[in-house]
This record gives sequence, structure tokens and C-alpha cells, in this order.
Amino acid sequence: MPTTLVIATHNPKKAGEMVTILNSQFPDLTIKTLADYPDAPEPEETGTTYAENAAIKAESAAQATGEWCLADDAGLEIDALTGELGIYSKRFAGEETPFPEKMAIILDHLKSTPEPQRGARFNCHIALARPGLPTEHFSAICPGRIAHSPSGNGGFGYDPIFWLPEMNCTMADLTAEQKHAISHRGQVLRAFADWLKNQ
Repeated sequence: MPTTLVIATHNPKKAGEMVTILNSQFPDLTIKTLADYPDAPEPEETGTTYAENAAIKAESAAQATGEWCLADDAGLEIDALTGELGIYSKRFAGEETPFPEKMAIILDHLKSTPEPQRGARFNCHIALARPGLPTEHFSAICPGRIAHSPSGNGGFGYDPIFWLPEMNCTMADLTAEQKHAISHRGQVLRAFADWLKNQ
């Protein structure tokens, strides 16, 4: 069990979620992010799977920091938009395009798509890189649908259009605690926490 764990991301909202979830499981663990290592590079995500991209980010950070590093790669998969988004979710419609515009494009594509065909899921994969040891992998999926319009101010990214039928609201309508309990990132970090407790 390490004394320090680095969340290998420069995304403050993603880092905040991951730190919150892990702090609740490991109150004595020092959790840092790449904001604490300004010289750590931002590696090119050249992988063709979530697992490959997560490993690229985690292994790059472990090399730069010498610490155990955890990185995630997640994507929104939409049944009616085969081959779109997925590992390219952040880059969909251009990496600099704000998420409200990305969501508007998706909703426009799906405007005549009937409810049964609006199935979607968030897929999340995390990689743990440790200097001198093999990289460990964990994954989780959160199923849902694409809403007909955005709702909610919580979360980030595509959360406002990700409808959770069992909650009768979007991911962005949830409190942070509710989201962490069911989200893809919450699930995968709990799987990682269970593994780490046994190390």
C-alpha cells in the first residue's frame, strides 16, 4: 500500500471527483494530482481503447513523478450514433468545442430517434501504474439513455444529457454523493479501492 497516490489528470473537475471518492475510502492516503507536478508532461492519447489511453496517461505520470499513478479514460457510447464518441468523446466536434455545443449537436442528431433507440452508457477504465511493477486495470459501465434536453447543473461533460431511468433524472441532476454512488467513475474507483485494500 503506497503512502502517496497521484491522480494523473490535468482536468480539475475529474480530479476533484476522483480525490473525493478515494479520500472517503483511504483517509490516511496522501492523494495528489498532476497540478502538484507542473513539469509532468501531457502525453498524447494515441490508444485505440480506453485501457490503452488510461495506461498511457498513468505510465507517463509514474515516470515523471516516481509515484503510484492512477489515470482514467472514459467515454459516452450512444447506440444510435454507432462509432461516434466512445474514446473520442472529449474530442467529439473538436476538443475546444464547449460541452453545451457538443450536447446540442448530439441532441440534434437524435431529435427524431424514438425512446427505445436512445440507449447509451458511460464506459470508464482506470489504469494504475507503479514504478517497476505491471500496470493494473479496472473498468466499469453505467447504463442510461440520452435525454431529450439537457437538465441539471451538477457533474461535468455530458452529464446533463445522460438520463438515468432508475433515478428519473439526468446525471447532472444528482448530488455529488448520489452521482458517486452509481456513476461509472464511482464504480470503477470502488473496484480499485477493494483491490488496493488487499495489497
